Amino acid sequence: MSELWLLSEAQMRRIEPYFPLSHGIPRVDDRRIVSGIIFVIRNGLRWRDAPAGYGPHKTIYNRFIRWSRLGVFNRIFAALAAKGGKPDRLMIDATHLKAHRTAASLLKKGLYPDVSGARKAG
Repeated sequence: MSELWLLSEAQMRRIEPYFPLSHGIPRVDDRRIVSGIIFVIRNGLRWRDAPAGYGPHKTIYNRFIRWSRLGVFNRIFAALAAKGGKPDRLMIDATHLKAHRTAASLLKKGLYPDVSGARKAG
């Protein structure tokens, strides 16, 4: 398991307060599972392609889904972002926008507001 990327102990201490409490049943190692979630998302893998050292892919997936629904990751991101201070620059990436094939004709049909500010041809 030494070839696996794992969160450091300091990183885990920063995010552990946001983890939900266990309901009496001991959870699989949080550090290993959260590291597996980050590894899969960062590398754009399918859940089943996660290295076995992170644990069963179904466990990694289930933890991600359950904690996402509970808002655990949103709270972690918000807390870490708040500690970072105000950014000097914001960047938005919109390279993956999809429009329905009929969206191009909406303006012609008057179903979509013209926000360009251009004069309409008379």
